[in-house]
Amino acid sequence: MPLASGMRLGPYEIIEALGAGGMGEVYRARDPRLGRDIAIKVLNEKTSESAGGRARFEREARAAGALNHPNILAVYDFGLDNGRFYIASELVEGESLRDRIRRGPVPVRELYRIAVQLADGMAAAHAAGIIHRDLKPPNVMLTPEGRVEILDFGLARQAGVARGSAAAADSTLTGAATHPGTVLGTVAYMSPEQVRGQAADHRSDQFSLGVILYEMATDARPFSAETSVETMSATLND
Repeated sequence: MPLASGMRLGPYEIIEALGAGGMGEVYRARDPRLGRDIAIKVLNEKTSESAGGRARFEREARAAGALNHPNILAVYDFGLDNGRFYIASELVEGESLRDRIRRGPVPVRELYRIAVQLADGMAAAHAAGIIHRDLKPPNVMLTPEGRVEILDFGLARQAGVARGSAAAADSTLTGAATHPGTVLGTVAYMSPEQVRGQAADHRSDQFSLGVILYEMATDARPFSAETSVETMSATLND
């Protein structure tokens, strides 16, 4: 059930709904202790009942919370209140990179500005041993001041947590391993190794970044077809 204005979640007071997705809803909220507005992401009831959904939500909080960089969304808190799991984070005003691309090809000067900040943010994550694995335009916000912020580390994993087997090499931040052969990511932006269900390292994020840059410049995706299966085939073969 959506939260109403004035309701409390932990120490935070809900102000208004900002949006919703497959995993839950996002609200503008007030932190009365620090006197600032924040964003609250609340896991929906269906996903809360799934161990995998809860693990992904916690993974998102841990991954972003472990990073401190101007181009990565700042996470302040993670909690559970009355059966609701939530993440409290920085409130980012602006538009998604997906919305920006929909307005047409991005001019070269603007493309460079966005690309450099995206690369800086991902380099900081990789230096901390965190692989995003779902870098795509909807997970990138552009602020009115021109700052780029990377969101949604729900599929992130810690690089080098364990070595030896393919499953160990793909351990997530919560310690649970992703089974070899499991396809994770968003089809149009996945690297070939993700399409194959293989372990992904920082180079997979670099591939996704390249797809994003291509789309910004041309208003088209380099690997795109009528179906997901055909798109994955194009990524592997074309």
